[in-house]
Amino acid sequence: MQQDKLIEELQAGNQKAFERIYELYSHSTYGIIFSIIKDTSISEEILQDVFIKIWNNASSYNPDKGRFFTWVLNIARNASIDKIRSKDFKNKKLNLKSDNFVDILESKTNFFGTIDAIGLQKYIDALGATCKSLIDLLFFKGYTQKETSEELQMPLGTVKTKNKVCIDKLRSKVLR
Repeated sequence: MQQDKLIEELQAGNQKAFERIYELYSHSTYGIIFSIIKDTSISEEILQDVFIKIWNNASSYNPDKGRFFTWVLNIARNASIDKIRSKDFKNKKLNLKSDNFVDILESKTNFFGTIDAIGLQKYIDALGATCKSLIDLLFFKGYTQKETSEELQMPLGTVKTKNKVCIDKLRSKVLR
């Protein structure tokens, strides 16, 4: 079944279409979630929640506003960031030792090492170190621009400008 037809069937409430969408997107979606959460069981719970949201909100997907996969990843990213910012999650992390925290860019389970499954590795590789750091902190770790500024010891205005430049660079490479 072609993707457009599959999405239409999903929006019409077809359970088989939903199952197929899960087969197609669950692995990559889990990779995004895990790169943010760094906990297998919590990532699996969020993955379930994400697909429940996809099922319940399929009618809100509009192909004129972007690709379906981008819509799915935004749901996953937002759910992951909501979890990280939750009081329960923060309290649990307080109990972990510092050696459990590994930077996403150096981890074997990092986003940049697993995105090849969705075909973005070549685009990420073309970005410089600053862009990788900004995208990692702002998009995948859910930092605010102010927090990113403090983390990278970079003026806030520079973070805003470089972020726009990096996103524009990435967008131009992907849309070519």
